[in-house]
Amino acid sequence: MIKKLILLTTFLFSAAFIYGQQGDIKGKVISNSGKTIENVNVTIINTSHGTYTNSKGDFYIKDVNAGSYTLAFSYVGYHPEEISITIKNNETTNVPTVKLNEDQEKLNEVLVNGNKTNKYAERKTSSSLRLKGELAKLPQNIQVISSDLLIDQQVTSIMDGVIRNVSGVTMLEHWGNFARVNMRGFRLPAFRNGVNVQDTWGPLSEDMNTVDRIEFVKGPAGFMMSAGEPGGFYNVVTKKPTDTRIAQISLAGGSFDYYRGTVDLGGKLTKDGKLLYRFNGMYQTSDTHRGNEDAQRYGFAPALTYNLSDKTSITTELNVQQAESYLGSAYIFAPVADGYGSLDRDFKYIDNNYPITDIQELTLFTNLKHEFSENWSIETQFAYLRYDQEGNSTWLWNFEDNGDATRYASIWDALSIGKYFQTYLNGNFETFGLKHTVLGGFDFSEKEYWADWSQLIIIDTDQPFNIYNPVYGNTETPVFNRSQKVRNRFDVHNTGFTVRAFYAQDEISFLQNKIRLTLAARHTELVTLGKTETDKKFTPRFGLSVDILPTLTAYALYDQSFLGQTGVSQSGDYFDPVEAKDIEGGIKKSFFNNRLKTSLGVYQITKENVLVTDPENINFSIQLGEIQSKGIEFDMQGEITPELNVVFNYANTNVEITKDTNPDNIGQRVAGHAKHMTNGWVNYTFANTSKLKGFGASLGYQYQIDRSAWAWGADNQSDLPDYFRLDGGLSWKNKKIRIQLNVNNILDEYLYSGSNYGSYLYWQSEPGINGRLTVTYKF
Repeated sequence: MIKKLILLTTFLFSAAFIYGQQGDIKGKVISNSGKTIENVNVTIINTSHGTYTNSKGDFYIKDVNAGSYTLAFSYVGYHPEEISITIKNNETTNVPTVKLNEDQEKLNEVLVNGNKTNKYAERKTSSSLRLKGELAKLPQNIQVISSDLLIDQQVTSIMDGVIRNVSGVTMLEHWGNFARVNMRGFRLPAFRNGVNVQDTWGPLSEDMNTVDRIEFVKGPAGFMMSAGEPGGFYNVVTKKPTDTRIAQISLAGGSFDYYRGTVDLGGKLTKDGKLLYRFNGMYQTSDTHRGNEDAQRYGFAPALTYNLSDKTSITTELNVQQAESYLGSAYIFAPVADGYGSLDRDFKYIDNNYPITDIQELTLFTNLKHEFSENWSIETQFAYLRYDQEGNSTWLWNFEDNGDATRYASIWDALSIGKYFQTYLNGNFETFGLKHTVLGGFDFSEKEYWADWSQLIIIDTDQPFNIYNPVYGNTETPVFNRSQKVRNRFDVHNTGFTVRAFYAQDEISFLQNKIRLTLAARHTELVTLGKTETDKKFTPRFGLSVDILPTLTAYALYDQSFLGQTGVSQSGDYFDPVEAKDIEGGIKKSFFNNRLKTSLGVYQITKENVLVTDPENINFSIQLGEIQSKGIEFDMQGEITPELNVVFNYANTNVEITKDTNPDNIGQRVAGHAKHMTNGWVNYTFANTSKLKGFGASLGYQYQIDRSAWAWGADNQSDLPDYFRLDGGLSWKNKKIRIQLNVNNILDEYLYSGSNYGSYLYWQSEPGINGRLTVTYKF
């Protein structure tokens, strides 16, 4: 693998020398009334170059080959403009101020979620990822799910099919209150606005009412974020205050008594635009296809931005979510001989009096941004998370071949508190003709988690629950002792980490930015609760990105990750942190004047210090394991025509044990992925000149082959069938109203995920064909 990357690197350096000299472009965009316009899309036609105007209407495009070009300017609500320019070697071309004329009809159709013509393809990451530059130029695979795509798919939570839009991502079934997302065979930490808020069994699954976009970062990227799994992470970016007026409400209804209402408001609180606001609110109630599991969820998220000056702003966001959940109610158990899906899809394993779990989550973010100059800026962020849970879960105590099941309920109260601080500096400068894009900063995070699983009540005391002849209502509601707060209880499970890290990165541009070499390093200090010594690790990062053609870029990357582990060995020793190395490379290509973006990559991740079962005592673990993940990934998203938008991806993933205390396990696959996975989504919106103006249609599929969604059985085999799901939608909109109908599982397939537990099988089923209708009104 390394030899191939060296050969690829040599080829890329050689290919880059064919390019000529370059210059820069600088300008400003205003409206016909003289006001500056932010987020205008500025592109150089027939190239991959482009950018957006900043809050002052300014734009700046660097390192364009000398020659004559056409600059295109577009912004929803304004007539597009094009101008001709000439770029000269080593000079900055100052474009005369561009004036865009308002189109009142289009202005009334501005989407709340953004001001862009391409619905699915994003050009840049959010600032919370700390990276500057276009996605296509970064030496890493980062996929962004836009708000438009979330709307077209009627996604309401992170667990609601979001993963279908990124290659190689699976959702593992479990309790239902949080999203356990895997990518490249490893669990992904959950990030919000660039902060790692992952804990043992959380955070609460994000509601999309407050979400602007979701960014999937593949590979460790440990240099820019806190310690995390080597597969990558997903970053939920929340909606921010804006100077564009936003006012809309949505009402939805659907299968299984699903009802939902949302409100999104935003705009200026002062005439001069110094104080901006955003408010999102949501209320939802729904049942499941199993019945008698009515649960409510509501939340509100106010946010304020104060622009102290043109260069300095401070934003504070509060997000409160309250949710009810029937933890464990989705599980179905059956004898191995019966096989998966042997019970009805709507089979219910819990009684109707099964108690609900209450969850409340509060997050608070305060972000300060300051621009020292056009080339230098600093960003500082404080964050706080508190997750409270009071409830219980259920599982199987005993199971007989005749179908007699003895069930139990156990208390599950939890408290998670996280405190975070980040500060980082971005800059650009030149030395000896080389251009440097630098990033440096400091991360601090302190997390502590308390959970009480100590109280257990067997609920089938008089007679077992027989799956072939189920009788409901014979059990009493379990009652647990909650006389003390969860953190003060005797048998509470308590874990925590404190992370301090310094990092620096320099992206060096050669040959007029045709070659970009990334050199980065991170020093991390990790303190594990209960462990006396501090774990320290220096992790380097090397990246290379080369423009082979204006619309074709190749990249190579070497990165490392470093994360702590909880628990102790039989002798009482704490475990060393997990370390992992990632080697990958690939190409990124854009089509149709940069409207359609594609990426193809290969990778190899080696994860060391993995815990394996202690052969002398199966109740404990020892630290000798190593896992290796290899794969190929392809992603495509964007616009083929202004009417036709697509998302398509494919991944081949193979995760194997390469070191283990038991030699027989070496070479065996590791659970948590599908070997082959492909997803697609197509949306067609009829043109304004069509008689069907305002109508749109979508169709999408999910297909997984050779899959394991949780854990392998005793024989290390997964007998889950292949998974295929077809979804679709119809929509209509005008200046004020949008009506959308989505139908999921159109083929009414019995879909599920699960595992072989050795003595029995368990699985969770998805509902059959079901639908949602949403009406959105803008006022």
